[in-house]
Amino acid sequence: MAARAISSGTISFGLVSIPIKLYTAASSGGIAFNFLHNRCGARMKQQQFCPVCEEVVQRSDLVRGYEFAKNQYVRFDNDELKALEEETSRVIELEEFVPLEKVDPVYFEKTYYLGPDKGGEKAYRLLADAMTESNRVGLAKYVMRGKQGLVLIRAVQGGLMLHSMYYAGEVRDFDDIDRGQTVEIKDGELKLAVRLINELVRKEFHPENYHDEYKARVLRLVDQKVEGKEVTALEPQVRQSQVVDLMEALKASLEQQDGERKPEAPRARPAGPREAEVSVEAELTLEEFQTAVSESGLEIGAAELRRSYNGLTSLKKRKKLAAADVRGKVVNLRKDLEVIRSDPELFGNAPKKLKAARIPLTARDWERY
Repeated sequence: MAARAISSGTISFGLVSIPIKLYTAASSGGIAFNFLHNRCGARMKQQQFCPVCEEVVQRSDLVRGYEFAKNQYVRFDNDELKALEEETSRVIELEEFVPLEKVDPVYFEKTYYLGPDKGGEKAYRLLADAMTESNRVGLAKYVMRGKQGLVLIRAVQGGLMLHSMYYAGEVRDFDDIDRGQTVEIKDGELKLAVRLINELVRKEFHPENYHDEYKARVLRLVDQKVEGKEVTALEPQVRQSQVVDLMEALKASLEQQDGERKPEAPRARPAGPREAEVSVEAELTLEEFQTAVSESGLEIGAAELRRSYNGLTSLKKRKKLAAADVRGKVVNLRKDLEVIRSDPELFGNAPKKLKAARIPLTARDWERY
């Protein structure tokens, strides 16, 4: 479905004006619940209740008040507040350009995509290319919903992106926070910490490798409730905090990283004429795992497939499972997926593409197989 613009405006810098459209770049994917009446299941409606008059007040009888002292308010009606709003203007006038690395991310609030409006394609393309070439971002003031705000425009992937920003007075001073300045760090501890960071360095950020596991668990529970299955509540696992020797913890972390990078010992060739056949006790490879999932008739994204395989591998190490046990879990998973694939009611009219919530992604998820 094509993106839908939520507003339009003009970018202005110097004597150049670029008509643009504003698009939402991201929205929260969290789980939302509604309050229902436990007796009849009806959705509740919110009401405004006055504790002094002890009555429900209609919205038309409400006014806004600003608390200038404890329990003391000054009142404002809508016309007074309207008069204070900035003059309506859709012009985003770029006032200065700075290097992006000089802008602290703490000032970023929301993100929007900008696309060219009719007649603005060439100027839009020119500004995007010029900002990419100069490696600079633009700062401007922009009136949204009657209030003037600070915004930053930067070139991304050949286009323009707008970030609404906090003013300096809205960001709390970090000096108000205890940052452990009085703690003494030993040279050896610092070197080991730097080594550990270097072991975990990746060349690029891949956001698709991270998932909302809480949302996946809730959706899985929703499916079970909709299907009428009995739901067993699991007690949340609470990590016990404990005081550890920092040097020992760093050394153990590095040893773990070194162990994961060690190549596996070469496997013995199976005896007999069918030498191309893999031994039953051979380790399960990612390719074999992908084939087993594909045989169920459902598809899964590469990121989820890799994460599920890593979860199974982690469980094998933690539980010291034999290769045959690991393969048995994969067989059980494939059978479950085949059942899901054969039951259209589980998907309705949705495309038959496996969702992350329908495949074990972590070692804990794999335990039930």
